[in-house]
Amino acid sequence: MTTLRLALALGLLVAPVAARAADWVVDPAKSRIGFSGTQVGAPFKGRFTRYDAQISFDPAKPEAGKAVVLIDLTSAETGDKQRDEALPQADWFNASKDKQARFEATRFVAKGGDAYDAVGTLTIRGMRKDVTLPFRLTISGGTAHAVGHLDLVRTDYGVGQGSWSNGSMVALEVGVDIDVTATAKSGG
Repeated sequence: MTTLRLALALGLLVAPVAARAADWVVDPAKSRIGFSGTQVGAPFKGRFTRYDAQISFDPAKPEAGKAVVLIDLTSAETGDKQRDEALPQADWFNASKDKQARFEATRFVAKGGDAYDAVGTLTIRGMRKDVTLPFRLTISGGTAHAVGHLDLVRTDYGVGQGSWSNGSMVALEVGVDIDVTATAKSGG
């Protein structure tokens, strides 16, 4: 009977720790959501400076994980004033109508070693598509670091309307890069 009580007590102590370890808080100062493309044959890079992420992930049970990332499309920065002013406009992100892009991972898939896939949907300009974001993850103590890359065709999401939709001035292919550092959420 004493062994059973000890096992139950240990189970109650360990359960909250496991629950906390599955929830993560992104550190915006150490994280980056970036994008890249090509305009008139010249490559460019940019980033979103404002976003919110809710991540629940346990490497022991990746299939039970979930994440929602909301990206403020008005926060796109590329270092080119004209491009930065154009991106939120109706021809591109149409941020006055729908200010946020939404990535929702409904599950994670372990690929071996530190490799995973985040499987879910990406919604931009009201257009929702299934996507798989491959990433590498390292966890040290209570800190997780994920780095991943996803290739998209911008017109699949209605990004680049009118004369911008054919890819002659701005390539249709866009890369999305994540470099995220998060800490395990404390249980209080």
